[in-house]
Amino acid sequence: MRKFVFSCLSVMIIFTSTVSAQYQPKNLSKADLRKAQDWVNQTYNSLSQEEKLGQLFIVALYTNKGDDHINQVRNIVYRDKIGGLILMQDDAAMEINLVNEFQQKSKVPLMIGMDAEWGLYQRIAKAHKFPWAMTLGAIQDKELIYEMAAKIAEDCKRMGINWDFAPVVDVNTNPNNPIIGNRSFGSEVSNVTKSALSYANGLQDHHILAAIKHFPGHGDTSTDSHLDLPVVSHDLDRLNKVELAPFKSLMNKGIGGVMVAHLYVPSLEPEKGIPASTSKNIITGLLKEKLNYKGLIITDALNMGAVANKYKPGELDALAFKAGNDIMLFSQGVAEGKKLIQKAIDNGEISQNRVEESVKKILLTKYFLGLNEYTPRNPANINYDLNNDSHRKLVQNLYANALTLLKDEKKLLPLKPENTYYYIPLEEAPYQTFADRINIHSNIILKKASEIASIPANSTVIVGFHKDNSTAYKPYKISAESKKLLAQLEKNQNVILNVFGSAYALKDINLSKTSTVLVSYENNEDSMNSTADALNGKTKISGRLPVLVNDSLRAGMGMDLKSCSK
Repeated sequence: MRKFVFSCLSVMIIFTSTVSAQYQPKNLSKADLRKAQDWVNQTYNSLSQEEKLGQLFIVALYTNKGDDHINQVRNIVYRDKIGGLILMQDDAAMEINLVNEFQQKSKVPLMIGMDAEWGLYQRIAKAHKFPWAMTLGAIQDKELIYEMAAKIAEDCKRMGINWDFAPVVDVNTNPNNPIIGNRSFGSEVSNVTKSALSYANGLQDHHILAAIKHFPGHGDTSTDSHLDLPVVSHDLDRLNKVELAPFKSLMNKGIGGVMVAHLYVPSLEPEKGIPASTSKNIITGLLKEKLNYKGLIITDALNMGAVANKYKPGELDALAFKAGNDIMLFSQGVAEGKKLIQKAIDNGEISQNRVEESVKKILLTKYFLGLNEYTPRNPANINYDLNNDSHRKLVQNLYANALTLLKDEKKLLPLKPENTYYYIPLEEAPYQTFADRINIHSNIILKKASEIASIPANSTVIVGFHKDNSTAYKPYKISAESKKLLAQLEKNQNVILNVFGSAYALKDINLSKTSTVLVSYENNEDSMNSTADALNGKTKISGRLPVLVNDSLRAGMGMDLKSCSK
């Protein structure tokens, strides 16, 4: 069911005097709105000031850090009456049991979040992995991204998760970006915006909150904000055209959350070294007042090195709230933060109305997510439920639609079953899945790099650049040895180059003598199976390059190749 109640999540506070609504969702009756109003007001009025302040905090829960950590989180949940949890690694069943316990004991239901950009696999290794955003950006039918997000929403609900901190809407214009890269839909504003909207709608139409991130734009940075404070030094004109553009386009599309980054942006914040996440100019002045965003505003994780190393526990939380954030994520000092926020209220630095605005916004979100009637989840069979044939079928279709054919000068594709082909896997990642799958319908002879001299001249050789994609942050660069071998093969052979990794891997490779170039974007079983089927003509190829790689390989490039019957 499209366009459900989340069309109102970007206009959350329709019941307080401090914030007015942008619009009212068509499918919510006045009676529905009044019921929501009554629940929010009754709940808010039942809370002590300590409990109200607790709603502003989300802390991290790991199941791989032992009982001491879990007990520490348990104490924070019970003592500080926090608003929610972000689930981290790694045991799904244990997480369900803990969430059930905490929800049962909490006066106000907890908001349960997770970074699940590529599905719950991002935190739970036994779940099924969905493609990186960069891969999705190559897909032309954005409805497929919606279908993927709907499946992620199903997995989230199975776990008792209410908020997926996704999608990333950073425009990745810097190939050397160490932290965004594969997490971005690409280097073109239009593609990023369309892809992100499909993703967000797929979540929210199925009752899981989305959060576009990382405001005001993390796509052109060369520093990992987990380690230090990146600087985005562009002028206002550039920021409006690129970094801010997706956020501005999506502000009135009903997306319920915005996550603010730990970035220093001099054009938006004149005080040197102040990150966006604690900048009143950026959060209140730009996001809330100029862009008129009414949804939940949440910080990026407050344990990240860009900010955490510069403050005592709680200080960062208080600064973030003063700046205009509603929720402090991954707080390292809830009790201290609450005291400092209350002190600022007592000193007149923050008004009580400001607390009411954020807390009622949070409560209304929880109501629309159905948390006022929480149902415990059953941990039985959870690993199967998060990883089965329904996931595999969907994911392989996504990879198939992302495949991007950049050139095929000698019309070598699709492969012909009567011909003999040679396959040479290069780089560091596994390749056997691809070799086995492609051999089902074609006559493929596997050769090692050391055996290329034995390949007859004028043969057709498939060269696979199999890059390690075990995380989204692995280097994409191709080794000098692989590039040398490719050039050597091109002297006497017809080469099909297949990149099982980022398209950026082609940045410094001379492709002028390469007959056929196919980008598969990732190196995993689903991607390799989808690629093998496409090369054999079982599925069409229709993807387009989502990023500017170099002067010869520009965003939007790609050729269609029809499937054929076998």
